[in-house]
Amino acid sequence: MPTTPAAAARQILVLLQEVMASRNSAQAKLNKVVEIIGQSLSSEVCSIYLVREGVLELFATRGLKQEAVHVTRMAMGEGLVGLIATNVETLNLDEAAAHPDFSYRPETGEDRFHSFAGVPIVRRERSIGVLCVQHVEPRRYEEVEIEALQTVAMVLSELIANAELADDGPADARVAETGTTILQGLQLVMGMARGHAVFHQPRIHVEHTVAEDTEAERARVISAFAKMREQIDRMTGAAEFGTEGEHQEVLETYKMFAYDEGWIRRINEAIDSGLTAEAAIERVQQRTRMRMRQIDDPLLQDRMHDLEDMANRLLRIVSGQLGTAAQLGLRQDAILIARNLGPAELLEYDRRRLKGVILEEGSLTAHVTIVARAMGVPVLGRVRDVRHKLNEGDLILLDVAENTVLIRPGPDMDEAFENKLHVTQKRRAEFAAMRDLPSVTTDGQRVELMVNAGLREDAQALDLVGADGIGLFRTEFQFLVSATLPQREKQQRLYKDVLDAAGDRPVIFRTVDIGGDKALPYMQRDGDEELEDNPAMGWRALRLALDRDGLMKAQARALLEASAGKVLNIMFPMVSEPWEYEAARDLVEHQREWLQGHRKKLPIAVKYGAMLEVPALAEVLDLLLPRVDFLSIGTNDLTQFLFAADRAHPKLAERYDWLSIAILRFLDRVVRACVAHQVPVGVCGEMGGRTLEAMALIGLGIRRLSITPASVGPVKAMIRAIDATQLQSTMREWLDSGAPDIRERLTQWASDRDVELT
Repeated sequence: MPTTPAAAARQILVLLQEVMASRNSAQAKLNKVVEIIGQSLSSEVCSIYLVREGVLELFATRGLKQEAVHVTRMAMGEGLVGLIATNVETLNLDEAAAHPDFSYRPETGEDRFHSFAGVPIVRRERSIGVLCVQHVEPRRYEEVEIEALQTVAMVLSELIANAELADDGPADARVAETGTTILQGLQLVMGMARGHAVFHQPRIHVEHTVAEDTEAERARVISAFAKMREQIDRMTGAAEFGTEGEHQEVLETYKMFAYDEGWIRRINEAIDSGLTAEAAIERVQQRTRMRMRQIDDPLLQDRMHDLEDMANRLLRIVSGQLGTAAQLGLRQDAILIARNLGPAELLEYDRRRLKGVILEEGSLTAHVTIVARAMGVPVLGRVRDVRHKLNEGDLILLDVAENTVLIRPGPDMDEAFENKLHVTQKRRAEFAAMRDLPSVTTDGQRVELMVNAGLREDAQALDLVGADGIGLFRTEFQFLVSATLPQREKQQRLYKDVLDAAGDRPVIFRTVDIGGDKALPYMQRDGDEELEDNPAMGWRALRLALDRDGLMKAQARALLEASAGKVLNIMFPMVSEPWEYEAARDLVEHQREWLQGHRKKLPIAVKYGAMLEVPALAEVLDLLLPRVDFLSIGTNDLTQFLFAADRAHPKLAERYDWLSIAILRFLDRVVRACVAHQVPVGVCGEMGGRTLEAMALIGLGIRRLSITPASVGPVKAMIRAIDATQLQSTMREWLDSGAPDIRERLTQWASDRDVELT
C-alpha cells in the first residue's frame, strides 16, 4: 500500500478507470470494484451498499456471502452502514460489534470480522450509498486507507449515478408547494422583513471526476485561486459600513482562508490522486462537511463554514459557473435563502433590495451574523430544510422576534404582517420618544436599564435607546472572530473605544468566557482536544483563565490601561467558590501594581464583581459578598444548572421556565442576601429582556437589568407603568404561599393595571 493518500487513491483509480471504461454491466463493474479495493487495501471484505427506494441494499461484496447480495437491506440509520448514510460521516472501528449501533446480519456471514471502516458515497450533498471494508483482526484503518476510500467513493458516485442504480433526487430540488407554510429557527439578527425568496446560488454538480491531465487540472486550480483572491480583496475593500469594528476583523480572518497554504495543499493532493480540479475541490469540501458534523464546538463549525463558502466560490470559478443571485442582481425586495453564507458573499448583494436572510445553518457567533448585524439585515438561522420548502419568488414574511418564517402567506396574513410592521414602527417611535425619560416606577423607584454588548458597534446603542450603561460587555467576542489570539494592544484599543463611546456611563467588562463549547483552536495544547461530555459545565470561563493565567494577565493589563482616568468595572464569570474570585482579583491587582511601578496611567478606581451562574455560589454568599463590589446574576446558565435542563434541548423547553416558583425563590434568596450586605445586585441574562419576566425581577427587588438594546424600550415602558412597592408586596405573598401559576398571576396583575407586555 502506498504511503500517501494521493498515491494510494491514484493506484486504485488507475484500475477503476479500466473498469469504468469497459462494456460490462453496472453490476459487473461494481463486482470488479469491490475486488480492486479489497486487494489494494489488503482487506478481506469490501462491500457497496446503495440507497434504493429509501433503503440501503447490499449491491456488491468481496468477502461476505454472495447470496446476501440484493437480499440484505437496512433502513436509513439502521446499523453502522445506516448510520454512515444518515449522518454522512466516516466510521473507523477496530471492533465493530462494540459500537452501540452495530446490527448483526447472519445471512452475510460477517460474524468473524472485527474491524470495520466505512465512508458515504455522496452525490449532491446527500448519501446515495456506503463503501465499507472489514477485516478479521481488530485494527483501525490507517488515515491513508480512509482517504483512499473517500476518494474512490467520490468516483463511484459518478458511476452509480450514470447507471441510475441508486435514488438520486437532487438535493436542491424544490417542493412544488402552493399552500402557506410556517417555519421556525434561531434568532440571529433581530428585525422584520417582507420580500420574495431568492436562492443564493445554484449548486455546482461535479459530473467528471477522473482527470486526464493532472498538470492541466493543477493549472486550472492555480488560476481559479488567483481570480478568487482578487474577488475577495475587492469585496472586503468595498464594504458599505466603515472600516472599524469586529466585522472588519471578521473579513480579514475570512480573507486568510483564501491564502491558506494547508487548504491549497489538500486540493493539490486530491488532484495528485487523479481527480479533476472540480472533483478535487469537492473532495476536500466533502471532508470539511464530515468534520463539521463531528464537531460540537460551534466556533470551529463557523470557521469550517467560512472555508466551505470559499470552496463554493472556488468551485464556481473553476467550473465557469459564476452566476449567483448577487451577480444576477435583485429585481425586487428579496429574502435571501441559503444553506449557509460567507461574510464576503453577503457583501455582494444590493443592500437596497436585500431585506432579510434565512439560513438552514448559522449561529450567533458566525462571521456572517456579525457582518449582517453591522449591515442591519435581519437573519433567522437553523431553519431546517427551508431550501426544500419554498420556490424561487415565493412571498416570505420574516419576523425574527417571533422566530417565524411565513411562506406564501394568504392576503389576510400579509395584511396582518403589514399592520404589525406598522405598529412595530409606531412602537419604536414611541420608545424613541421615551429614550431620554428615566426608567422610574410610578412610586418613584429607579431601575437601571443597561445593555449587553460584545462588539464595538454595540456601544452606539447606548444613545439610540437611552440606556444607563453597559451591564455586560462580553470580551470573548473579540477572541471568537479572530484567527489568532488577539494581541494585548488590540484588546486595549477595543476596550478604550467602548469606554469612550459610553462616556460617563458605566461599562462592566466580563473577563473572557471561552472554553467548553466555545473552544478556540489556537489555544489548544496537548490533552485539550478531548471532547467534553458536558462542555457547559466543563473547562471554561474563569476555570480556564486561571489555568491559562497568561491570557488573563494580558487581558487585565489591557483593561487597566484602557480605563486610565476612569472607573474600571470588571466581572468574573462562572465563579463557583470564593477562592476563585479571590484568585482572579489578586491577578488583576498584581497587574495594577506592576503598571503603577512602571508609572503607567491607571483607573481612578477598580470595582470587582462576580457572576452568579453556578448555584453552589449561592451557598457561600455570606463569605463572598463582603469581598465584592457588586454581583450580577446570569440567568441563562443558572436556570439550566438549577433545572438540569439544557436550554437548547427542544424537549426540555417547558422545563426551562424563568417564572417557576423554584427559580424565583432562589433569586429571592440571593437578592435578600445582597441587600443584607449592601451589595448592588443585577441580572444580565435574557430573563431581564422580557417584559413579564423583568416585571417579576422588579417584584423580587432587582433594580439593575442588563438586556439587549431592542428590549430597553419595551421594558422601560413597563417600568414606568407599574407600582414597584405594590408589586413587591404581591410577589412576596405568592412566593410565601408557593403559588404554582405565577406566570398566569403576573399576566393578570399587569392586565388589571393596563400594563402593556410584549
